[in-house]
Amino acid sequence: MTQQIEAYGNLIIEYAKNNYRKCFREPEGYLKHRFIVPGSCYDNSLWDWDSWLTNLALRKITGDEDISSYEKGCILNFLDHVDEVGRTPIYITPEFRALKSRRSTTEQNIHKPCLAQHALFISEQNYDAEWLRNRFELVERYLSWYDTYAYHESGLYFWINDSAIGVDNDPCTFYRPANSSASIYLNCLMYQELLATAKLAGLFGLSTEKSFYEDKASLLKAAIQEHCWDERDGFFYSVDINLLPVDPAQKLHSGCPRHWSTLIQRIGVWSGFLAMWAEIATPQQAERMVKEHYRNEKTFHAPYGVRTLSKMEKMYAIIKSGNPSCWLGPIWGISNYMVFDGLRKYGYADDAKRLAKKTVTLFGRDLEECGELHEYYDPESGAPINNPGFQNWNLLSLNMLEWLKTL
Repeated sequence: MTQQIEAYGNLIIEYAKNNYRKCFREPEGYLKHRFIVPGSCYDNSLWDWDSWLTNLALRKITGDEDISSYEKGCILNFLDHVDEVGRTPIYITPEFRALKSRRSTTEQNIHKPCLAQHALFISEQNYDAEWLRNRFELVERYLSWYDTYAYHESGLYFWINDSAIGVDNDPCTFYRPANSSASIYLNCLMYQELLATAKLAGLFGLSTEKSFYEDKASLLKAAIQEHCWDERDGFFYSVDINLLPVDPAQKLHSGCPRHWSTLIQRIGVWSGFLAMWAEIATPQQAERMVKEHYRNEKTFHAPYGVRTLSKMEKMYAIIKSGNPSCWLGPIWGISNYMVFDGLRKYGYADDAKRLAKKTVTLFGRDLEECGELHEYYDPESGAPINNPGFQNWNLLSLNMLEWLKTL
């Protein structure tokens, strides 16, 4: 590492050590167990993928401190609120349980596919999965909701609507009709979620269940390859499933009814790179994605990391917003990290190294100038845009630093 990167790295480490306990909360209201929060305006909320990814980072800085009760509490709080059909909240506050309303089972999205991944990470870190054994049925129930209410004939999963999808205003889902978006982001998360569930089943000696989830993961991987990979562009895209049914009695179309179940959405969104993070892409596909898209300064490649939307898209906008937060191009710590992780997994060490250094520089400068981290940033200048005090997955820069030190 250069002296500058090392200096910024030390600044991030010092900040994290002095502030990480701000992410911990004690039981209150609907939250009966300790839990982890993102920080900033999300100061008292337990969120699904936020708590998982923050936890991955916290394990790098807590040293000998036992944080297992906060980790496990994230999972236990969510499982406390799984209903009879498997609906599981996306977030919970002491005063509010998302999904615990009179809405039908199909009007809202539920917990993103990362509950099992988070639970597996905790179990592996603590060398113990017994804390989850008696609640594994609830994990399976939550996954069964997706199969019942959010599974398409193509073999892909879809969002119910555009609410709380994590990548808030991804144009592939945002302001689109209900049940129309088979998101590459959603399906890559689900692929790894099914594999994590299979591993948990194996830890509990449930061989039938283990094989069941492994088989489901294989089928999903094949569906992603079939429907989301675009050979023309060399990239993975979300797909549109908002198609009229084929009606044999409809004479107008009877001569050549459609034979496709999805329409690809050729919109350049960073989440296409998740096919590398999830290890779905073939080596040949990954090579095209890196050469034609990741390294392209006209689309994703920016001075401070990965633009969340290609600069070539008409929807590209670097603006400050909340509800939804802006994912129309700004740099986010989590997108930088997950793309970095995919590059690393496929052997693009030099690209991963440069992206890690960009991320460390981005956060180091923010701490140097503002004393806090922010939610997202300008891709060209690195200027912070919104929500000072946001720790969350920005702390994954610590994982990047640890990897840089191994080179």
